[in-house]
Amino acid sequence: MRTPEIATVEDLVRVLDEHPQWREAVRSRLLTRELLELPQQLADFAATTDRRFKAVDQQSTELKRNLAEFIANTDRQFAELRRQLAESAANTDRQFNKLRTEIGPIKAAHAATSARAEADLMAEERGLTFVEFVEPKERWDMARASGAGDISREELLSFRRADIVIRAAEPDGTECYVAVEVSYTANGRDTNRAQRNARFLTRFTGRRADPMVASLQIDDRIRTAVAAGEVSWYKLYPQAFEVE
Repeated sequence: MRTPEIATVEDLVRVLDEHPQWREAVRSRLLTRELLELPQQLADFAATTDRRFKAVDQQSTELKRNLAEFIANTDRQFAELRRQLAESAANTDRQFNKLRTEIGPIKAAHAATSARAEADLMAEERGLTFVEFVEPKERWDMARASGAGDISREELLSFRRADIVIRAAEPDGTECYVAVEVSYTANGRDTNRAQRNARFLTRFTGRRADPMVASLQIDDRIRTAVAAGEVSWYKLYPQAFEVE
């Protein structure tokens, strides 16, 4: 075999291209072991890096799944807590409303009792002198004696159950009455009851009867009636509504 002539770098490159085994021999001579092993090391590094990235991706996926489960569990726990709080609030409201319903009549009765202690002052505000209270049985007897057949039993019972009815005397000694309805805030219902009871008293006895509301405050809707003298207002003190 004829030995190739190599006179230039181009000749060397051509000969190495023609004889691959020579090219490997030259490479082994020219390059260090580290450089020769570098491609494999790079391939190993790439493979290791790929495995690590896959492991990181797997851990990230697992972390996301765990976080999603944690958020879902937390949402369920918060929803249950909100439900329990709402139920507790509803129970508290029901208990409070029940207590208010139960204590309302007690407070009203206490206020009426406290107001009775100032009946003389109520009469005095109307320019009258207190004589005595007209108790429920006497009111009922008044109605029956006067022939109140055109008045419904419900209205007569309401009249009998009026908060306070005062027998009073005018300056000249003439007998008269004051029909009083007691409440925390006097409203149209109290005013109507007081006016109706006063009308009944006048009908049953033929005497003067003044309607009055006794309360801590009055509804704005009845201020006009008070200002016009259609009903009088006796202002109670706050302690009248405190049940010890």
